[in-house]
Amino acid sequence: MTIVCKRLGPEDAAILGNVAEDVFDEPIHPQRVAAYLAEPGHLMVVALDGDLVVGQCAGVVHRHPDKPDELYVDEVGTATSHLRQGIGRAMMAELFAWGREIGCVDAWLGTELDNAAANDFYRALGGDDDKIMYYEFKL
Repeated sequence: MTIVCKRLGPEDAAILGNVAEDVFDEPIHPQRVAAYLAEPGHLMVVALDGDLVVGQCAGVVHRHPDKPDELYVDEVGTATSHLRQGIGRAMMAELFAWGREIGCVDAWLGTELDNAAANDFYRALGGDDDKIMYYEFKL
């Protein structure tokens, strides 16, 4: 099996028409895909097994008026059938490279404290963990 990581742009929305289970949290909506990929500063890398999307990694460039740009890693997902094959690591490496190319100096993300698999993965990538509080608001 050869897995290929691909950076998606607005012209690539159709690629997300063939996605393995467990890659995204919810069903994909074509209008949302088109809007996401068209938005400057929204980055998405997918892992392809042939024409099947078996992984995705999404990020948003976070711009500040007083600090350098950062890359916020919003989501990382890999199909259960393709876990522990280095796909997550490859997608994150590609997303980090893309972020560096467009001027981001740091990347950050959040995950649940009890998500042992995710926490182990991010530590293995060299991430420094920190404890924070998370607040969510309905708009």
